[in-house]
Amino acid sequence: MENQTVTEFILVGFTDVRWLQILLFFLLLVIYLLTLLGNLVIFSIPLLDHRLQTPMYFLLRKFSVLEIALISTSIPRALFNLASGTKLISWEVCFAQCFFYVTVGTADLFLLASMSFDRYVAICKPLHYASIMSNQLCTQLVLGSWITSCLYIIVPFILLAHLPFCGPNIINHFYCDSMPMVKLACTDTQNLQFFDFLLATGSVLGTFSINITSYIKIFSAVLHISSTSGRQKAFSTCISHLIVVTITYSSCIFMYLSPTGSGRMDLSKMVAVFNHVVGPLLNPFIYSLRNKQVKEALEDTISQMLKFVKGAKM
Repeated sequence: MENQTVTEFILVGFTDVRWLQILLFFLLLVIYLLTLLGNLVIFSIPLLDHRLQTPMYFLLRKFSVLEIALISTSIPRALFNLASGTKLISWEVCFAQCFFYVTVGTADLFLLASMSFDRYVAICKPLHYASIMSNQLCTQLVLGSWITSCLYIIVPFILLAHLPFCGPNIINHFYCDSMPMVKLACTDTQNLQFFDFLLATGSVLGTFSINITSYIKIFSAVLHISSTSGRQKAFSTCISHLIVVTITYSSCIFMYLSPTGSGRMDLSKMVAVFNHVVGPLLNPFIYSLRNKQVKEALEDTISQMLKFVKGAKM
């Protein structure tokens, strides 16, 4: 294969044992369906309850869409490979999967930073919250997350699309990511790898610094609240988002900013599962179980649905 153009890659995946592949298929399928259901609930509830039609929940709805998109970039293909027993993926599909994953993942980071800014304004500048977090600004933050993400990745992906692949075609992962693909090119890619690392550092640490700065100011403001109930209410509106930020950034820093090596690939795959699968699955439960308003809205919606069903039967 030395002088041939690679048209397919081999995704190593999780295991070669067939019964384990079948078990993983059903496990991932259940997780995927639960993730879709949970995030669709988070997306829908603010539309059904006027109490949740605020900038915070507007951003949360967009975040739930991103979570659905993020898990859908990799898991459906992984399910197909597990069900069919194949490990092959065409260059075009691999490139598309990689492009959409990085685009959605980067937009995810920028939107998390926007949500932290929203919490900062709500707690540190409550009197100006309505004027600052206007519908126009919220829309700009969401669109800005997508546009910035696309601008951020367009150059490295143009370069990736023009790389020659004529040698090894084995990707030790369960999905296509940019860094493993770049390393398979049959040309010197050190400059591109360094460029990718700089962009990853900028997007991860740049947005992480916005989150950290926002929460430092939030905690400082909360500590100056005299009443215990006031402090608890302020913390309750932030703790869910802080948990999600911790899950997301801890996995991203390990995957993209820590040294890589062949002995770390299995661990990297486990962290990727945490980032791709566990995070989007847990986020709806984190936001609903730790948020009194969401729980009340969910209970009211379920109660109304039950009344409607009973009325229809009568």
